[in-house]
Amino acid sequence: MAILDILEFPDPRLRTVAKPIDTVDDALRQTIDDMFETMYEAPGIGLAATQVNVHRRLVVIDVSEDKSEPLVFINPEAEPLTQELGEYQEGCLSIPGFYEKVCRPERVRVKALDRDGKPFELECDGLLAVCIQHEIDHLDGKLFVDYLSPLKRDRIKKKLEKQQRHKA
Repeated sequence: MAILDILEFPDPRLRTVAKPIDTVDDALRQTIDDMFETMYEAPGIGLAATQVNVHRRLVVIDVSEDKSEPLVFINPEAEPLTQELGEYQEGCLSIPGFYEKVCRPERVRVKALDRDGKPFELECDGLLAVCIQHEIDHLDGKLFVDYLSPLKRDRIKKKLEKQQRHKA
């Protein structure tokens, strides 16, 4: 297993729309394992393949306290089950150190393939529903800062660019 590099906003590769996965094989399962290791190390609760510069429709999530409930979503699709929006404080491994309130549907149904390529459906709410919507946004080239005002988004972008210059 390997720790992968996580792309940081405003890296333009984060805007790449991920391509569907046709074949679930050992190479894909290795990517899944590497993504879990990277997410746990970060530490985070969700990671989309786009964030590690793999532009395929793949998401890993574990919202448990003890890292005991790893979930794999290959080619995920989410459908809102309610008109009601919940406001959640969101953060992102690609936007380190920033947390902002974002409104999303409170309940969703997700259809995807598991790590063995078997189709499944899951109805979820709360943190898991927020997380899956956030990660699917990544696959579509969208970031949680896109839900913020242009002024807030710009401020975050400038701060991250400054931090990245100091790291280099």
